Amino acid sequence: MSSAANVMAVPTADAAVPATLTLRVSAIRYAAHETVLLDLERADGEPLPACEPGAHVTLHLPNGLVRQYSLVEHGAAPHRYVVGVKRDAASRGGSRYIHDQLRVGTMLPVEPPRNNFPLDEAAPHTVLVAGGIGITPLYCMARRLRALGRPFELHYAVRTRDDVAFARELAGWPELRLHVDAEAGRVLHVAAVVAAAPANAALYCCGPGPMLAAFEAATATRPPAQVHVEYFTPKQAAANAGGFSVELARSGRTIEVKTGTSLLEALRAAGVTVQSSCESGVCGACETKVLEGVPDHRDSILSEAERASNRTMMICCSGARSDRLVLDL
Repeated sequence: MSSAANVMAVPTADAAVPATLTLRVSAIRYAAHETVLLDLERADGEPLPACEPGAHVTLHLPNGLVRQYSLVEHGAAPHRYVVGVKRDAASRGGSRYIHDQLRVGTMLPVEPPRNNFPLDEAAPHTVLVAGGIGITPLYCMARRLRALGRPFELHYAVRTRDDVAFARELAGWPELRLHVDAEAGRVLHVAAVVAAAPANAALYCCGPGPMLAAFEAATATRPPAQVHVEYFTPKQAAANAGGFSVELARSGRTIEVKTGTSLLEALRAAGVTVQSSCESGVCGACETKVLEGVPDHRDSILSEAERASNRTMMICCSGARSDRLVLDL
């Protein structure tokens, strides 16, 4: 799921909000070819925790899978969360289950919104680059920018015109630059989009791996604070080499992370309860303060500057480059 290149994971939900909500699937709507929108609401109709553009929620599906999906809408006290889900040909079971088996009326445990991909509403100009289902958070951002009257452009790439989500809503938008691969005979030239962007523009990208790689390469010389990406899948494999110890500062316990074991596995085996969700470094739920030591960062959220500072780490996927870590646990 979700990550931002240049900001730490900051939960959108208030600290008083429970770790997991129980929400009803109140509607499943067609959005585009092989893409549906899910409406999630409280059974009692009460408002939900606040969410901002770029936020995502985590669904605990009845088949046991846990998946993160970006929100289509934002609000201070929304009565529903809306997420977009595209059927993935290489699905590990999440999108396939939602498309084939999930039904209206199903009650789902849902973790409240978390925002690793926040929108800078004060940017002098904003360039949004979306590919496929990556339109979900960027459409939400675009609507917010339009409401504020802020200058922006939305570059939206799809394989065929049938893949265009929110086609009715986007019709007539002067900010929209729609690219259809099948009609253009090529994929979107991301480098050209970045090159044409003003020097002071905030740039955002969400889409398939090749698009994200092209975007990151094209923005390599831009100020890091202006560049933001969101990943649905991890950029690299989780660290499981082990061979280090971790001290839990709050309890004083020291746990050995044996060779071939991940940090999260070692903590769980020792009976330590820690917050985690995606277990692949894309959601930010397990971000933990590092008090001593050098982490082996494997997440898709922290920026290079944040990694270099070693102030926090995602304990679900990261390990250690030092022989010892001291964590605020």
